[in-house]
Amino acid sequence: QVQLVESGGGLVQPGGSLRLSCAASGSIFSINAMGWYRQAPGKQRELVAVITNGVSTNYADSVKGRFTISRDNAKNTVYLQMNSLKPEDTAVYYCRARVTARAGDSAQYIYWGQGTQVTVSS
Repeated sequence: QVQLVESGGGLVQPGGSLRLSCAASGSIFSINAMGWYRQAPGKQRELVAVITNGVSTNYADSVKGRFTISRDNAKNTVYLQMNSLKPEDTAVYYCRARVTARAGDSAQYIYWGQGTQVTVSS
């Protein structure tokens, strides 16, 4: 079993910045990818950004140039630096990890964090 604990959400004014963190712990051999998703009220959950265990990243068009995803493999932690925040960025942000539990195990498992609220408002 793997636990993902997010932190860093809060209330910020338009144009401001926030940094989200997500730390993974538990039965982890390798984390193949970590990412951030968000869900606004009345909308479906959507991908924000993802990073593989290398350096490959992918961003939603709506956040390109404003958000940066990074990870610290030694700490099993992923970060999302959010700059130039807009009211439309308001949502619950969820961390997601794709994990291999044991060496030699080809299966990969998906885990989600509990979510952290980000509110952008003046």
